[in-house]
Amino acid sequence: MKQIFFLLPILLTSVFCQAQTDSTLQKDSASAEKSTLTVGASYANNANYYGQKAAERMAYVAAVAKYQHRSGFSLTGMAYRLLNDHDHVVSAYSAGAGFSFKLSKRLSADLNYNYTFYPKLSPFLQAANPHSAAVGLTHNSWLTTTLGVDYAFGKTNDFFSTLGISKQINLFSLTSKDIVTLTPLIDLTAGTQRFYTYYIKEKGIRDSLLGILPPILGNNPGRGAGNTTSTRTTTSYDILSYNLKLPLAYNRASYMIEFEYQLSLLGQKSQSDPGKVNSFFTANFYYQF
Repeated sequence: MKQIFFLLPILLTSVFCQAQTDSTLQKDSASAEKSTLTVGASYANNANYYGQKAAERMAYVAAVAKYQHRSGFSLTGMAYRLLNDHDHVVSAYSAGAGFSFKLSKRLSADLNYNYTFYPKLSPFLQAANPHSAAVGLTHNSWLTTTLGVDYAFGKTNDFFSTLGISKQINLFSLTSKDIVTLTPLIDLTAGTQRFYTYYIKEKGIRDSLLGILPPILGNNPGRGAGNTTSTRTTTSYDILSYNLKLPLAYNRASYMIEFEYQLSLLGQKSQSDPGKVNSFFTANFYYQF
């Protein structure tokens, strides 16, 4: 079974930029090797950065496009609009390039670079590091195993690694030309958190401009920009989150509709609410030419 969708690998990025590999309609070898253009639209109830979220609620809609050349080279673009952003038409937008290739019959690799344009005093957790470079390995067998390493840099610099295991389950078909799939995925993300110190500093400025009083020191441990424990923790390499993702997708030869629910248990050394469980919901539509 060939998978026809692969949109904006991250970093996620991120949790910001996330791979799509949900269509399982059979394709012949000629169509699998052709160049493609994929466009899409997404809704999310909150911005997700490696299972973490900002203090503010950040529901958004986004438009995405990817050109994939048959050689493995790709170009991507994405534009975000926060639903509570009354100052910008576009809250952030990104552009990237990548290259994917086979290492063996079951093992493939991806190299990607992405730059995101953030406005001044952006509320995104990762706004400190607009640059993102990533390398990923994928092994396809009965289970699909992925390993990704990301380097985010800009005003600070952070490293992240994610190990994930997923299994695509073909549920049923409504016609002979479609299929409904469920692809449970479990992954573990570790990394540094220098970006969080910058986020807290910028949040303090945004709050002061809005006339919001800061919390009393000591009521929110680890969040003070001058806290030495917080500074030491943000530079160490720790577990950030344990994640369970449940994407349910309706696939046809040229388009896909997907709904995904994610639960993220934050690590004990996470700067944003350690030990808390975050939940995210996204709805996506992709069309491939």
